[in-house]
Amino acid sequence: MTLSSRIRKGAAAAGVIAALFALSACSGTSTTEPAAEGDGLQTLTPGKLTIATGEPAYYPWVIDNAPETGEGFEAAVALAVAEELGYAPEDVEWVRTTFDSAVAPGPKDFDLNLQQFTISEERKNAVDFSSPYYTTTQAIITTEGSSVADAASIADFADAKVGVAAASTSYSVAKDALGKDPEVFNSNEDTVLALKSGQIDALVTDLPTAFYLTGVELEDGKIIGQFDSTEGGDEFGIVLPKDSALTAPVTAAVDALRDNGKLGELETEWLETSVDVPTLK
Repeated sequence: MTLSSRIRKGAAAAGVIAALFALSACSGTSTTEPAAEGDGLQTLTPGKLTIATGEPAYYPWVIDNAPETGEGFEAAVALAVAEELGYAPEDVEWVRTTFDSAVAPGPKDFDLNLQQFTISEERKNAVDFSSPYYTTTQAIITTEGSSVADAASIADFADAKVGVAAASTSYSVAKDALGKDPEVFNSNEDTVLALKSGQIDALVTDLPTAFYLTGVELEDGKIIGQFDSTEGGDEFGIVLPKDSALTAPVTAAVDALRDNGKLGELETEWLETSVDVPTLK
């Protein structure tokens, strides 16, 4: 039985109980919000699932700032979760929020929100999280024209100077993968400056940061590839309003997608193949 089937079956039983209670009640007004019609879940709009993303939403998380197409990793994950919950794409309503307002205390205008939110204990004081749908990997980046711009394997970095920020996960991953100590700098900003100046040939950072650096900070920036390790990686979770009735079913949906391999397929499609970021061997 699928998750959505179990939810619908449970909702039917709950509906019968609620009807009997209403008939026997003599007075008083309930303050409990009604479940959405047809899906057994308490959502902002009955029969609809409201999902938020950023304004704008960036590649490769959302393609062309159009999450409704389901193109891009987070857009695809969002619609896959919706399907697990029993919602067709046309029953998903998209809204936009800032990153900071989504994880701040207070009422929300969404049921779910996906914007590369790292799960943290501090944020859990203000919002709920699903189980993680993605754990960041480490990537290696350079600029066009560098000595390693055409590197296709780990062996191609044997004579390269590779930099990392101090006290970062990147250091241990780079050292283990490359088999040598990388050059260490005080911060990510210093590492980027070293790459721009030619002091190093490449740098290692987490994949989301690599997308940002090569798209915004570095002229002719290029992601060479990513390492086959999630050691120390940040875990991204779906944000929900604090104490949301949807937290448990959304977590169950994410877990089901992980267990059946769907999350892995989407990760390969949108964070490896379509963006030409191969896993380095």
